[in-house]
Amino acid sequence: MLVPAGISLRMTWTTEQTRWLMKVLQPEQTVASLPGAAALTEPMRAALLGLAPDAYSDELGRLRAGAKEAARELLADPAVGAMVDRLPLRPGARVLAFGDSHTSDPQSWAVILNEMLAARRPADGISVDVSAVAGETTTHGLIRIGGVIARNPDWILFFIGMNDARTQGPTPSKTLVAPEETARNLAELRKRVSRETKAQCLWVTPPPVLEARVSKHWGLSRFGVRFRNEDIARVTEVIAAFDEPAIDLFARLGLPPPQDLLMEDGLHFTQEGQKRIALEVVRGWADARAR
Repeated sequence: MLVPAGISLRMTWTTEQTRWLMKVLQPEQTVASLPGAAALTEPMRAALLGLAPDAYSDELGRLRAGAKEAARELLADPAVGAMVDRLPLRPGARVLAFGDSHTSDPQSWAVILNEMLAARRPADGISVDVSAVAGETTTHGLIRIGGVIARNPDWILFFIGMNDARTQGPTPSKTLVAPEETARNLAELRKRVSRETKAQCLWVTPPPVLEARVSKHWGLSRFGVRFRNEDIARVTEVIAAFDEPAIDLFARLGLPPPQDLLMEDGLHFTQEGQKRIALEVVRGWADARAR
């Protein structure tokens, strides 16, 4: 979820490393709150990832094309198209996907969802915008939620809490955010949305990981990043108990999660994995009752 220390500009990366960097790290999202963030050009973003501009541009195009392809593949199933039709979204609805690197990925489930709505319900003019920053916990979410509320969305799709369960170092004694504090943070997010907006919420729980892959990954291991599924499950339990629509990805993907859905780091999702999440979100949301 973090950029390895000591990265220099224009490094030589393998194809897999380039893909990982671009799916996991988005500099423009990390510095979005700074006054000059809007001036961060594509070549600048490439430089911050240690990539040549043409390599960055080519890979970004490939990722975005992958999202469109995933949407087409999902909609090829008439049952999925019918579920998209049933989503409780009025014409002109504004949807905001709020989360971490699982959502900031250029071919994330939220991007795929936007492509599906554009293809299946073009006349409705529904928009799905993304507000997501790699590595963020629910504590960071409390800081950013004000900007989301100011955009007056009709729905907020929360997919956050994964990094609360993260640990650091070879023998960690705590998660980044204690389970009790995660519960308090999530309750505060819910309270602010209900008091300050008319938006409805859909919650997506953190998914399980392949623990051994996380600890050995070339990028994540530089920080000693680790995850235990038992810690992730505690966050999941809090969200799954909400009296609002919630999609339990932890249960739906199962233990261990399918290896083909995850990248080499055992944590982030391949295009196929993001497509699966989009499907689970559409399936769960289509059956949710709008207020």
